[in-house]
Amino acid sequence: MILSVKDLYKSYGKQKVLKGISFDIRDPIILALVGPNGSGKTTLLSVITNLLDADSGEVTVLGKTNKDPNIFREISFMQDNTVLYDYLTGYDHLQFIASVHGLAKGKITETAERVGMDRYMHKRVGNYSLGMKQHLLLTMALVNDPKLLILDEPLNGLDPTSAIRVRELLLEINKQGTAILLSSHNLGEIDRVTSEILFLKDGQLMKEDISHHEKTYYYLTVSDLNGAEKILSELQVPTVLIQDKLQIEMEGAALYPMLEKLSDENIDIFDVEKRVLGSEDRYREIFGSDGS
Repeated sequence: MILSVKDLYKSYGKQKVLKGISFDIRDPIILALVGPNGSGKTTLLSVITNLLDADSGEVTVLGKTNKDPNIFREISFMQDNTVLYDYLTGYDHLQFIASVHGLAKGKITETAERVGMDRYMHKRVGNYSLGMKQHLLLTMALVNDPKLLILDEPLNGLDPTSAIRVRELLLEINKQGTAILLSSHNLGEIDRVTSEILFLKDGQLMKEDISHHEKTYYYLTVSDLNGAEKILSELQVPTVLIQDKLQIEMEGAALYPMLEKLSDENIDIFDVEKRVLGSEDRYREIFGSDGS
């Protein structure tokens, strides 16, 4: 058993945040924790890693109680950037962690290169952008090659290129045998790394395999949005205008005849993007369109 959480309760005064939370991670999977702001995601992760005491309940990590500090030789928790010190360099932070774990200095450089922050790790953190801080936090979490990696909003502040790199890195790490528990607001990125999701609502969890809710959407960039919408309506193809693209839901086999029809009507097609979405639709069903 990699992680076992049993019947956790946590309150702040009269506000009950966690109400009997239980779940297990038995195999090295990627498991996402999803919920609106204030739903208790960070509280749950902090209780699991013993940064907060639960009112009641039990957490075991790799067969040990989470009260045992030795668990941090085999797990890591990536928190937000408030744990960083502006007057220290990224290397200073990494060197401290490496010394705690008894790691060679070469491990610092190797992990920094892997994440892509080696170019600026000798700069002071006070001069880092938000994305650079996220890279440092991830490097700090990976330097000890954890068996369980816990991430709180790992994609926060990352530009698209960096987000893709981090996503690919998480998939690679997981393939090598590391279990990952991550919380994120970025539902599109969650769909790209896992279908296993814990929805946290009203202090309780709903665990679901989102693959059962997945839908395939195509996003069209065309020369004439209004004209394309009219033609698709005549073809009884439901469309949604999202910024400057048309979102359509349909089977792939029906896509090409539809594109040919648009082309025959002198509508230029500049781009067709395919996305398989599941978590966003399920999120709306659970929390409503306003996310509450």
